[in-house]
Amino acid sequence: MQFTIICHDCDLLLNVPDLPMGLVAECPRCGAFLRRTQFNSINRTLGWVGTGLILYVVAVSFPFLSMTAKGMSKTTALTGGIVALFQQGMPAMGGVVLITCLLAPLLSMLSLLYVLAPLRLRYRLPWAAHAFAWYLRLRSWSMMEVYMLGILISMVKLTKLARIVPGPSLYSFIALIFVLAASSVSLDSHLVWSKLAKARRVHQDLFNFFCRNNASGSAPLS
Repeated sequence: MQFTIICHDCDLLLNVPDLPMGLVAECPRCGAFLRRTQFNSINRTLGWVGTGLILYVVAVSFPFLSMTAKGMSKTTALTGGIVALFQQGMPAMGGVVLITCLLAPLLSMLSLLYVLAPLRLRYRLPWAAHAFAWYLRLRSWSMMEVYMLGILISMVKLTKLARIVPGPSLYSFIALIFVLAASSVSLDSHLVWSKLAKARRVHQDLFNFFCRNNASGSAPLS
């Protein structure tokens, strides 16, 4: 099967055939990268997404940091910095951090799960194509590594004033950054679009199932 691809650099319209595993397709005019096939892409991506959801729950549920100074101790959560921004009269900044560091990663993982889990069984849920398109848009809005960098800088500055004890949430948050990167690398978006075009729609199968049951259950009139 061939894919019709537009080069993102020079806008050349190309027909790219199915590639053997590991090969890379490049634009013949400008040499830009077009596509690379991934081994077992859907299963690997689902594994990373499942791991990411578990890490996300741990990151938002458990303590993030504990600070001890002059005999006083305080424990903060991952959402503590966002809440502090709203309380200090910076709702715009708090909203940006909330969207880019918490909502965008969560919606990206849920979108992939919604699309890939049925697709593995050769089915397509309603609005699956829209959900995958939104995932591709949301992926660039996930900026957890920027938030993590700011936290690390704050931790370095606070070590002179207090004793910092990392919590389970911090380790989960760091692991989640790498898991999301791995899921993005393992995903073959062209393969997903191809399988979405071939997959059977769930609501159509359910409609046919109920129609067959009604037809078989109805008795002929005498």
